[in-house]
Amino acid sequence: MKYGFIKVAAAVPAVKVADVAFNILEMEKLIAMADDEHVEVVCFPELCITGYTCQDLFKEQLLLSKAEEGLLMLLDFTRKLDVICVVGLPVLAEGLLLNCAAVIQHGNILGIVPKTYLPNYNEFYEKRWFASAQDLNPTDIYLAGTPVTLSSEPKLFQTTDGVKFGVEICEDVWAPIPPSNNLTMAGADIILNCSASDELIGKHRYLRSLVAQQSARTMSGYVYASCGFGESTQDVVYGGNAMIFENGKLLAEGDRFSFQPQLQTAQIDVERLRTERHTNSTFINAQREAHALVIHAKPTEAEHSFQLERPIEAHPFIPADSEMAETCEEILNIQTAGLAKRLYHTNCEHVVIGISGGLDSTLALLVCVRTFDKLGYDRKGIVGVTMPGFGTTDRTHTNATSLMQLLGISQMEISISKAVTQHFQDIGHDAKKHDATYENSQARERTQILMDLANKLNALVVGTGDLSELALGWATYNGDHMSMYGVNGGVPKTLIQYLINYIAMLPAFSAQRDTLIDVIHTPISPELTPADAEGNIQQKTEDLVGPYELHDFFLYYFLRYGFRPAKIFLLAQKAFGDAYDRGTIKKWLTTFCRRFFSQQFKRSCLPDGPKVGSVSLSPRGDWRMPSDASSALWLMECDEL
Repeated sequence: MKYGFIKVAAAVPAVKVADVAFNILEMEKLIAMADDEHVEVVCFPELCITGYTCQDLFKEQLLLSKAEEGLLMLLDFTRKLDVICVVGLPVLAEGLLLNCAAVIQHGNILGIVPKTYLPNYNEFYEKRWFASAQDLNPTDIYLAGTPVTLSSEPKLFQTTDGVKFGVEICEDVWAPIPPSNNLTMAGADIILNCSASDELIGKHRYLRSLVAQQSARTMSGYVYASCGFGESTQDVVYGGNAMIFENGKLLAEGDRFSFQPQLQTAQIDVERLRTERHTNSTFINAQREAHALVIHAKPTEAEHSFQLERPIEAHPFIPADSEMAETCEEILNIQTAGLAKRLYHTNCEHVVIGISGGLDSTLALLVCVRTFDKLGYDRKGIVGVTMPGFGTTDRTHTNATSLMQLLGISQMEISISKAVTQHFQDIGHDAKKHDATYENSQARERTQILMDLANKLNALVVGTGDLSELALGWATYNGDHMSMYGVNGGVPKTLIQYLINYIAMLPAFSAQRDTLIDVIHTPISPELTPADAEGNIQQKTEDLVGPYELHDFFLYYFLRYGFRPAKIFLLAQKAFGDAYDRGTIKKWLTTFCRRFFSQQFKRSCLPDGPKVGSVSLSPRGDWRMPSDASSALWLMECDEL
């Protein structure tokens, strides 16, 4: 395991029912392929050594003897291989025939897991041939020349890197309380399911949902391998399901009804799963009664260079196209409900909001409009204030005034130039010096105007700053940093344009559509320094702090999973491909780490605002960090990238 990733595989070999020699040769091909691809654990289908559909042939001593010989052949074949294999076979012990999974590596049997829940309905009559693990008393046997203890005790297998996995067999996952519940509570990061599930109309959809939910509920990786074409006989057909999930998300899936053998591989992020678990108090509480015997795998013999193979989404906050409308509507409803509650609680029917013509203030204004409409308030109670200053451009000013007029809200324009110029004189600042004082004085003047207007109008100041700005501290302390309720505090910058575009496409906002689209395409800027000679925006935020799509990526993995810079750097290189070179990603990752730590003091006193996603920086809930914490460890790792 490197960077927290372990490579696993679900194998569906060619099978001839009751032809052990053929089956072993086919399994060996897939095992060799898995080892060549540096797979660490590979899962085969249920009873794959003999075939699942042997029926009453399972009563034949010859078949059982050949199954044991087949396992011995696999042990010999894997003697010099690092890959851990989980294979299915019948095992006879103390008068009981058990449907088992054998975990083997380096020519050794690490353990045997007997099936717990046996189906005895429709075309499945396993109780005719097999006993349940629940019927088994602990017993020592020799299997393929190896002493093995057979018991119903839950077993965990641990790789040399500390990854723990457990095994369940087919019907086990369909049970009301699957064995994987206890295995994951006892520490299994991954569950492997050796299965044989036939195909019926609608069954695959249900099965897929069942396995996904089990993976999500147990916050685990789940590898599912079911027998395929060769098992189809008499009245049943097997499709060869091969699926790999991570916390409910499908990572890889085979080609059902394929006539060819398959090996589906994926890299499961164990660090990500463990972060989910140790931050989830419900999972922690559920672990109290769980237990399992831990069996350690042998050390691997070869070191392999690590290559990240799984795709990484470059924009983790952006929903898929198929979910875009539903997600945008849900986010807007959360923002609307939060603001509505605050207005209702304070018995307030007026809000004051600064409108700049940029993304953030536009979204905040649209949320205010939706809220007032839903509460049945007059939109004139929304007081939009545009406050042109030294850097305001015609484009943003026109969009701001046009949008307010088209939405039918109250509109005010108060220039800050005169007041700020006077302020510069009062504090002895040279207006030609475009430094932090020059910029922040404008931001604080605007906030003062909004606050004082709110007092005058018995209104509430709605803040516009977003999640990405909070992460970077890209806000003036006690300037745009402050409000009476911040509706955008849980929304990252990369998502805002999609929310605005969603609203723009609604029939009810057709009149505002052109203005909203132009806002989306306007360069992001605080407009605190003068425009260029042509009147265009000169101060572009992303030129100063870096691309927001990179910072939102860094923020997601830093905050959501607690990943270290080296791993975030690895993921970012994969996600952004040729869009940014290695040096650029390193530069802005270093900037992110430095600013995130140094700007915590601004987040420690944020106004209230609705949480809309799994990542939040509210000091009252999701992120509690000392304002004076050192960034030295993170910056040191950035330097070493």
